[in-house]
Amino acid sequence: LDDAVGAEESTGASVVTAKATLDKAKLNLEWTKVTSPVDGIAGIAKAQIGNLVGIGQVEELTTVSTMDPIKVYLSISEIEYLKAIEKQDAEKRSGVRSKPMPLELILGDGSSWPHKGEFFVADRQVDVRTGTIRVAALFKNPGYVLRPGQFARVRAMVDLKKSAVVIPRRAVTQLQGQYLVAVVGPDNKVTVRNVKAGATYGQLWVIDEGVKPGEKIV
Repeated sequence: LDDAVGAEESTGASVVTAKATLDKAKLNLEWTKVTSPVDGIAGIAKAQIGNLVGIGQVEELTTVSTMDPIKVYLSISEIEYLKAIEKQDAEKRSGVRSKPMPLELILGDGSSWPHKGEFFVADRQVDVRTGTIRVAALFKNPGYVLRPGQFARVRAMVDLKKSAVVIPRRAVTQLQGQYLVAVVGPDNKVTVRNVKAGATYGQLWVIDEGVKPGEKIV
């Protein structure tokens, strides 16, 4: 009877040991599959099949970027930032909130991204070297066409000016901080005027003062 009880206990211990070995093998197998905690697109893996990875490894396995929506970083001047804050304060005082300003993304080849973006967040400080502040905008990115590191320009309509006087940019001469335009008078004589130049749009320049509608320029 003692021998039978001893054999049964030995068999039970063997089953427990085998089960523990199986559980450890399953756990080790699970560790061979690494999943990302965020959705996105992964870069080229730095570790290949057969490499030993784990605690003490210097490099990460790969980098995963959240792609849709994608963040676009740009720098705006301190003056532009203050104007935007002033506009927000005026809207709060009046109780009328305008719609978020849509942003247009111009890609490196000059084409426009079909999806409009919106402001996301501003950095905590102004860069003292450049006088600009870094802001981030969000753009939809279906199909992950846009990739991190790409160059692009962001365009936004910050103001609408009706009946503006615009002239070709090549007609404006800049000299020591002044803007000069050659205007042809009624007697076909040319005079050079100091003008107050505003914003630019493409190859056109808005002239706030100094040139009247209908006047001929060189």
